[in-house]
Amino acid sequence: MTKVPAVAGARVAAATAPAPAGPSAAERAPDGPDRASGEGPGAGVLVVGCGNPLRGDDGAGPRVAELLAADPRLAGATVLARHQLTPELADAMREVSAVILVDADVGLLPGGIAVRTVDASAPAAGASSHHVDVAGLVALARELWGATPRVVCVAIGAAAFETGEPLSPEVERALPAAVEAVAGIVEEVRGA
Repeated sequence: MTKVPAVAGARVAAATAPAPAGPSAAERAPDGPDRASGEGPGAGVLVVGCGNPLRGDDGAGPRVAELLAADPRLAGATVLARHQLTPELADAMREVSAVILVDADVGLLPGGIAVRTVDASAPAAGASSHHVDVAGLVALARELWGATPRVVCVAIGAAAFETGEPLSPEVERALPAAVEAVAGIVEEVRGA
C-alpha cells in the first residue's frame, strides 16, 4: 500500500507555499524574449511582438520585441514576444496605461510601417480559448478587469511567410523604424 497522505501533503504544501518572486505567467514568454519590470520610464506600458519567427516576415513582431527588450528607452516596460494574441494577455493589460502591439501586416507594402490606434470601445467578435483578435483582447480586458488602456498597433508590411525562411530584406530594413515608432509611443505615454 502506498502512502497517499504524503503525496497529498506535498501537493497541499506546494499549493499553499508563497508564490516565488519574479514575473507573472503573463510576463514569462515560453517562446521569446521578455523583460518585465515595474520601474523606469516605460512603467505602465505593455509591448507585445506577435508572430512566428519560423515563418519569414511573420517573425517581425518578435524580432522587434527582442530589440526593444534591450532598449534603455523602454526601461520599466513589459516587453513580450508571442506567436499570437491569447486571452491570457488581458490579465497583463489590467494595470497598464498603454498597450503596443507589433505585428506583420500583409495589407502594407513590404517594409512599410503603419501606426494605428485601436478603438477600445468597439464591440469584439467571438474569441476562442486559444486565440483572440485585437478587438477581442481589448474587449476581454475591459469586461474582466475594467481595463481601458490606450492600445496602439505598429504594423510592419510583410510578404514572405515561407517556413524556415528569415525576414525578407525589406522587413529587416524596417526594423529600426518599427523600434523608433514604439519608442515614440512610449515617450508620448510618459509625457501624458
